[in-house]
Amino acid sequence: GRERRKTEAHPVISSASMRPQTLLHLLTLTGACLQCTLVLCQNQEEKLLRHLMQNYSRELRPAEKQDNIIDVSIKLTLTNLIYLNERDEALKTNVWIDMKWIDYRLVWNPEDFDGIELLLIPSKMVWLPDIVLENNIDGNFEFTLYPNVLVHPDGSIHWLPPAIYLSSCSVIVSYFPFDWQNCTMVFRSQTYSANEIQLLLAVEDGQTIEWIVIDDEAFTENGEWAIKHRPAKKVLNRHVTPDDLNYQEIVFYLIIQRKPLFYIINMIVPCVLISSIGVLTYFLPAKAGGQKCTFSINILLAQTVFLILIAKKVPETSQAVPLISKYITFLIVVTIVIVGSAVVVLNISLRTPNTHSMSNMVKEVFLKLIPRALGMHLRHEKTVTWPEPIVRRRSSLGLMVKAEEYIMRQARTELMFQKQKERDGLMKDILRKIGTGLENGRSQDLLCSLIHAAPEIRACVEACNYIAKAKKEQSEFDEENEEWILVGRVIDRVCFLVISFLLIFVTTGMFVAAHFNQAPLEPFPGDPKKYLP
Repeated sequence: GRERRKTEAHPVISSASMRPQTLLHLLTLTGACLQCTLVLCQNQEEKLLRHLMQNYSRELRPAEKQDNIIDVSIKLTLTNLIYLNERDEALKTNVWIDMKWIDYRLVWNPEDFDGIELLLIPSKMVWLPDIVLENNIDGNFEFTLYPNVLVHPDGSIHWLPPAIYLSSCSVIVSYFPFDWQNCTMVFRSQTYSANEIQLLLAVEDGQTIEWIVIDDEAFTENGEWAIKHRPAKKVLNRHVTPDDLNYQEIVFYLIIQRKPLFYIINMIVPCVLISSIGVLTYFLPAKAGGQKCTFSINILLAQTVFLILIAKKVPETSQAVPLISKYITFLIVVTIVIVGSAVVVLNISLRTPNTHSMSNMVKEVFLKLIPRALGMHLRHEKTVTWPEPIVRRRSSLGLMVKAEEYIMRQARTELMFQKQKERDGLMKDILRKIGTGLENGRSQDLLCSLIHAAPEIRACVEACNYIAKAKKEQSEFDEENEEWILVGRVIDRVCFLVISFLLIFVTTGMFVAAHFNQAPLEPFPGDPKKYLP
């Protein structure tokens, strides 16, 4: 009985000890199966790739017959308009080029390769249509990156390489900085003619993609240019045969409008303000002298600096002159006119009656007609009428000559006792002589006294006449001198009004011309297509 219990207990102990070993073997077997499955799948892709690449030559065009034409569809996706260099006439863009074609040599049955529906193949291993940007200016025809191609079981190939292109763009500077430009990106095969491959625009959902695709989430907007139109066309050159490589090409257009705010704030507004300050030169008085010219010349130098800055920005071309260059050149000419008019006004205002004589016509026009028309209020001096006309002396030395003549007429005895006369007074001497005749009370004595006092009275009258004449001549001199200053003021006012009108008119005309210089509403005038999704 004891042996039976030992034999019955032994199987129980054996089964309990065998359970962990069984689980371990099951896990090992499962891992091996999974590894075999992964290896099998990996081997299926490798097997498919070897199958497709067997006897495959990437140098040969994928055409079953010699006269077969390979269709290559192209779609361009723009991710960034980096810049447009006006001076070098170069457009730099970041794009993705979506190309599709069919290679009959890369066809397989998915059932034979564990249901593989898509295969990634390095682009260096398959045939490529050799399509490049024709109008690039940096000499780099290669793509930025050569990614893998996506191959489908029916042999269709999808390739999406990225590229950063620097293409030529003819810049029209007539309305700079209120301009718009039409830049193109021309794609063409450098190896195959139209009898070998046919370039087509991509078709999606039954619609031809006749525009540059822009993904709003991936696109980076340019701070200087706004894209107005982005059409795409296939262009055929009928002047050559289809055997020529230039017969067919795909052209992508970028019609862009400049955002002029930068140039308005940093160039146009300062020029307008500086020129407006230059007009204030006409309010400086004639006594300022050369400061009027110095002020205008400083403004002229500032405008020249702005013109040099603009010249460094635009292309060096003689086909057209930029609008802003025309405007600043106009401002320079206006400033030169201001300097010239300031010189003329100074010349007129500083004239004196000793050197120039003002004609009656000048007085009538500049002191009556023009001030009345402009509403100027000129100060009118009251002129004193004298009993007899006095010839105006031509020189300031006339007063000295007149004084010498008066002194030379005096007797030497009077000159010797001049201090005595100054002390006693001429009128006292005259009254003393007349008083002697009045004391006698006889008319004959009074007459004799007057006759005796006649030389002194005559000298007193001559002295008074001399003073009156000198005062009148000085008054006439000052009056005519002031008339020349008033003529200068009138010329300043006329020049101020004319220059101000020209500045306002030309500045307004420039902005009006810029407003109407907008990109066309349609990318191709006369073509009803919108070239938009």
